[in-house]
Amino acid sequence: MKTITRILLVVSLAVFAACEGPVGPPGPPGLDGEDGLNGENGYLFEIEGTFSEANDYALFFPFPDDFKMYNTDIVMVYILWDQVESTTGELLDVWRPLPQTVVFQDGGVIQYNFDYTVGDVNIFIQETVGELLPAETDNQVFRIAVLPADFVATKSIDVNNLDAVMKTFSLNEKSVKKISIEK
Repeated sequence: MKTITRILLVVSLAVFAACEGPVGPPGPPGLDGEDGLNGENGYLFEIEGTFSEANDYALFFPFPDDFKMYNTDIVMVYILWDQVESTTGELLDVWRPLPQTVVFQDGGVIQYNFDYTVGDVNIFIQETVGELLPAETDNQVFRIAVLPADFVATKSIDVNNLDAVMKTFSLNEKSVKKISIEK
């Protein structure tokens, strides 16, 4: 009896496994993906603010409600360090990636640094000089780049160079979202 049951089981499995029905209709087309370099987007925000004792020497930037950052994205922050005049007389911005450290002759140190989550960026000053000058705190301009980490990891992008990042992700001055931070 066991042998007959096993034979029937094997035969029925073979019959059902070999069955194939007609091919069904094709499914509906999917939604279009976001435009960008091979479907990858980089975003650039510019913020301006003043570090003070009142804000604990930190500029807090929550991402706008209409912006979605993913857990796999990375954030780079650049500080407008200087402006130099070109040979044609045009002012050119000099951007440096954070962290940036200034060491004074007396041994004092100021460091501009940042941290981030998927919802915000916090830019702050760490210092050992005691009293900061307005040139170090007032009206500081930063650019915050949000980049897809998978794309950055597979391409040879110098993320320390803001111009290279902007070129790679086809960003220009018009695509920079400028936001002023409350004092």
